[in-house]
Amino acid sequence: MAKNNIPEAPPSANLIQSGTVIIGDIESNGNIRIDGTLNGTVSAGGKVILGSTGSVEGKINCANADIEGLVNGVIIVKELLSLKATAVVTGDILVSKLSIEPGARFTGSCRMDSVTEEKTSEYLKEKELAY
Repeated sequence: MAKNNIPEAPPSANLIQSGTVIIGDIESNGNIRIDGTLNGTVSAGGKVILGSTGSVEGKINCANADIEGLVNGVIIVKELLSLKATAVVTGDILVSKLSIEPGARFTGSCRMDSVTEEKTSEYLKEKELAY
């Protein structure tokens, strides 16, 4: 355990392999790689990597993210979000920095700003009212 009873981030990424389906929420202080399917929320203190075979229906909230697969929902990234050439994102993005490779597809809204807890709460409230 680290100071203040917060568990330390694991030294390697958590992996959800292709063919795995998770219905529910995932929380980690470290990194997560998703090559399977998640219907729910993923919250990571580190990086979320969504592989080309991966899909998320729900919300991604993390420090950094590399998206190669499919996302239908809300993406909140405190630092850098990279949409790779194979990425297909439908939904809303709140991010500090955004990188989009040629070939990536994005349908939705994007707000680029410093991402704080307060701004995240305001953003999610706005989105709830819109749906």
